[in-house]
Amino acid sequence: MISNVISASPHGTDALRVFVEADLNYGLPSFSIVGLPDSSVRESKERVRSAILNSGYDFPAMRITLNLAPADIRKEGATFDLPIAIAILTCLGVIPQERVSMYMFVGELGLDGSLRPVNGVVAAAFLARKLGLRGIICPSHNTMEASLAGIGVWPTDDLKNAVKILLGDMEPARLDPWDRLAHEPDHLADLSEIQGQSTAKRAMEIAAAGAHNMLMIGPPGAGKSMLAKRLPSILPPLTREEIIECTRIYSAAGHLRGNTIVTQRPFRAPHHTISDAGLIGGGSVPVPGETSLATNGVLFLDELPE
Repeated sequence: MISNVISASPHGTDALRVFVEADLNYGLPSFSIVGLPDSSVRESKERVRSAILNSGYDFPAMRITLNLAPADIRKEGATFDLPIAIAILTCLGVIPQERVSMYMFVGELGLDGSLRPVNGVVAAAFLARKLGLRGIICPSHNTMEASLAGIGVWPTDDLKNAVKILLGDMEPARLDPWDRLAHEPDHLADLSEIQGQSTAKRAMEIAAAGAHNMLMIGPPGAGKSMLAKRLPSILPPLTREEIIECTRIYSAAGHLRGNTIVTQRPFRAPHHTISDAGLIGGGSVPVPGETSLATNGVLFLDELPE
């Protein structure tokens, strides 16, 4: 029997649709994954096997072939643990295929069947909405960012609960990120805390009003860093579009703390010894750099000539 599960692969700040296809056949027991998986995806075999067994389901002693399509795109990360487990359980008849086809699945599995948060869930949720799916099943710690897409979000803490969602008719999480945003406390350092420095504060107000760049020159201890850290406090609040954009970037970079979204203007102050890839992004596995992380906020380059 062949099953097909829809998942997503992070691609910068966006997501690409990935079909997780499982095929179970009689023969010598084996478990192979094809479709350009990296080492973390290949290692998911052991996580998925233990998670299925420790969740109370039987793991088939059969020849198992997993295909991650399209095969010409490299698959990275532990995002595919949950869809692989769901694909195997669907082949075994535990879950009906027609129910599985209605959702997108992302999540990393622990050996005990628990689900751990992954990067890029907000982009995956927007992709699920674009594809016309009913919603997304994801780890509970990713619920807030997934809800930004405006589709049904079914958070789950383990594999067993994910199966219950598919077998039952559970309602999606009732979570409005914009309602919570209205009650978000403001922890920004405020410009009003600084006494004096009237000329510098006036220059910052002009720069903030017109979205201009600034060059601050002065001896050590003059207050340049102190002033720069308080520049976000006089910038206008993030719009909804900017919140989504910033959350996409921070989610892709793995910088979201807990079950949150970006609600305040970013302030990034990289050290002057930072590498080119760290500043502008890139690397063997491309990730956003400090320039991208400062989108819609402030990028403070201390000791710029160095």
